[in-house]
Amino acid sequence: VIYKHAVQIFNLGGSSLATDEDISDYEKTKRDELYKSYIAFEKKYGDKEGIEDVILTRKRAEYNKRLTEDPRDYDSWFEYAKLEEDHGDATSARDVYERAVANLPPTQEKNHWRRYIYLWIYYALYEELTMKDLERASQVYQTCISIIPHKQFSFAKIWIYAAKLYVRRKDLQAARKLLGKAIGLCGKEKIFIEYINLELSLGEVDRCRSLYTNYLKAMPHNCKAWSKYADLEKSVGETERCRAIYELAISQEALDMPEMLWKGYIDFEIDEGEAENARKLYERLLERTGHVKVWISYAQFEGSAIGSGVIAGRSIFEKACDQLKDEGAPEERVLLLDAWRVFEKSKGDSTSVSAVEAKMPRRVKRKRMRTDESGAELGWEEYFDYHFPDDDGAAANNLKILEMAAKWKQKQAEDDSDDSDSDSDSDDE
Repeated sequence: VIYKHAVQIFNLGGSSLATDEDISDYEKTKRDELYKSYIAFEKKYGDKEGIEDVILTRKRAEYNKRLTEDPRDYDSWFEYAKLEEDHGDATSARDVYERAVANLPPTQEKNHWRRYIYLWIYYALYEELTMKDLERASQVYQTCISIIPHKQFSFAKIWIYAAKLYVRRKDLQAARKLLGKAIGLCGKEKIFIEYINLELSLGEVDRCRSLYTNYLKAMPHNCKAWSKYADLEKSVGETERCRAIYELAISQEALDMPEMLWKGYIDFEIDEGEAENARKLYERLLERTGHVKVWISYAQFEGSAIGSGVIAGRSIFEKACDQLKDEGAPEERVLLLDAWRVFEKSKGDSTSVSAVEAKMPRRVKRKRMRTDESGAELGWEEYFDYHFPDDDGAAANNLKILEMAAKWKQKQAEDDSDDSDSDSDSDDE
């Protein structure tokens, strides 16, 4: 009892009102000795509860000292708050959180706020999950939102967590209002996605359409947004709306992943059984890009059940092979021939397979001079090239030229040798 009374009087192990400058060195030494005596007494004669109380008092003292020296040590605030949540009461835990969030980051740079913002999130989660006080948790989120400098940066997770809390409180109007405010202030993609998912889960298709319209006005280059919007219309059976969305999407000047949109549009037409529309899309796409994967997909489509048949598919492969040959793209030709061979093995006969295999190239190791950006030579390097049977005519001409050059070089060497022999004979004479 005497030790506990002394601890309360001198606030041993706690955060004292007096600073270190107000207490003499002699006083500090005596207080430390008294506290150590108290710990030793509790360990020897106290019960489990008394020993735990001593340890907690010491930990609180350490956290208070550390945080007094550096109030923006947010990791220490997390640990201190967790200590109070596990072993303290609601008042002490809330007090730690309030003290922690009062220490704003030093600048309005987002990197300085990333760790700090989680103090508010943990505070709100403590109020909701531990204290079951949803009203107070909402107030924590609102206070956090009010102090973030949204003109410089924002955090989508704060808006989303606060809106989901309103949903759990069954206050949809407040959730919609908050998410609408979030779109107006920061307009982050995550907020659009969460808002659309919320309305979609409620079956509010018209609201989803309105949100997608605003979403795509803000980010017309976002192919994922276009695809999701088209998928929404497809899911509710609005075929013409879906087709119109895809048409509007592929007409955009700048897209981040156009191949995804074209693939989605073509797959949509195939699913709808519109083979002619899919064929026109392939032709339009090939006008924009002659990528080998487009050719392969087009040929496989024609060879499928919905396409025109194996002959049409084979014709596409032949056309693609000729074009890639003209473009001088050996690696793409190899990919095309591999796909063509698989196509013939599954849909053709032994004759057609043999015809494709006859077109397969031979892999040849060659050497070339490496150069740097300025054009200076760096030395020879080996690389692999492809020799196609279709290119035999050009290759034969090149080979003939090389043979002639080799013979000329050999003749020159022989002439030089004869001259040197003649000179040596004359010297002997």
